[in-house]
Amino acid sequence: MKKLKKSEMLSRGQVEHVRAERNLLAEVASHCIVKLYYSFQDAEFLYLIMEYLPGGDMMTLLIREDTLTESMARFYIAQSVLAIESIHKHNYIHRDIKPDNLLLDKNGHMKLSDFGLCKPIDCATLSTLNENEPLDDENLRESMDIDGCFSDKGSRWKSATEQLQHWQMNRRKLAFSTVGTPDYIAPEVLLKKGYGMECDWWSLGAIMYEMLVGYPPFYSDDPITTCRKIVHWKSHLKFPEDSRLTPEARDLICRLLCDVEHRLGSGGADQIKAHPWFKDVTWDKLYEMEAAFKPEVNDELDTQNFLKFDELDPPPARTGSGQTRKMLMTPKDLSFVGYTYKNFDAVKGMHDMRRSTSPRRSIDSIFGGDSAMRSRRTSSAGDTDTHMVSSADVMSP
Repeated sequence: MKKLKKSEMLSRGQVEHVRAERNLLAEVASHCIVKLYYSFQDAEFLYLIMEYLPGGDMMTLLIREDTLTESMARFYIAQSVLAIESIHKHNYIHRDIKPDNLLLDKNGHMKLSDFGLCKPIDCATLSTLNENEPLDDENLRESMDIDGCFSDKGSRWKSATEQLQHWQMNRRKLAFSTVGTPDYIAPEVLLKKGYGMECDWWSLGAIMYEMLVGYPPFYSDDPITTCRKIVHWKSHLKFPEDSRLTPEARDLICRLLCDVEHRLGSGGADQIKAHPWFKDVTWDKLYEMEAAFKPEVNDELDTQNFLKFDELDPPPARTGSGQTRKMLMTPKDLSFVGYTYKNFDAVKGMHDMRRSTSPRRSIDSIFGGDSAMRSRRTSSAGDTDTHMVSSADVMSP
């Protein structure tokens, strides 16, 4: 479940992002991205209920493995190509492609997630990043002063091994940082130039480099220096002497981490699929074959494949519902009209699968007796402001 506070979305100017995320998940029916089952809201929060993928994420896998073999990397980069292609076909840019957002199902197949920064794009024009979009954290806003007099702290690393060790030490902290990491952001985005779908392919190139080398290509121990390196990528894109990448792998990385006009994928995903590094990939069978990595999953709610972290915020106080909720309606609520959604096909398929694999439970076992059942009916009847819509409906401005 993803939970978003309405007041924060409004104060940060994130309402359009919220709409885009909900609309993309409702619109794009692809086995390459996580499924949205429901979206709904109460007086204070927006909620997205999505499928749970117990295999973990690519970030956790990379922390455990350090590097991947080219065969394993090829499998997951290929599945990432299909996932990115699926949203580009619906005219959306993801803008936050990174290992944390590549999730694995119980069989090890990858799905793209977290569309909180996605943006619909008019194919006839280029979308422009403004002040309040992805890099709205103060530390990263400072990084826009790319040519300022910053010391390159990363230059003190003398070897690829030292840089790998430093990245491994800090990666876990960055995963839960409010600042995050700009390691996968394209230079045209950092420079606030007009940009398009090509920025997602740059991010994929940075991930491929990390999979095979062990750390991102422009990593430094502070985000400002990382941003500088990305913008001046021609001076900083290097491969460690002891790396054992094939010429095809190096070539693909270099053709993704380059200027927009020369970037592979600028003419569509087929350009990337045709690269020699993917010569043995059967694209239409990728999600049918055995995955390159099989996570250990004990049950459908297993969490062992994700990094553990402590919740710092106490649970919020509950607010009223039903008629009380309607009486308290404010302009804040009007910004999110139409947010509620139910994916009837996905929910029905989930229920059908569970019926076929598990015995039917009694009503008492679910609700804990007649009194609990009556209580739930009463509560449900009072909440009259919920409206379910079909997957064809789009949340309008």
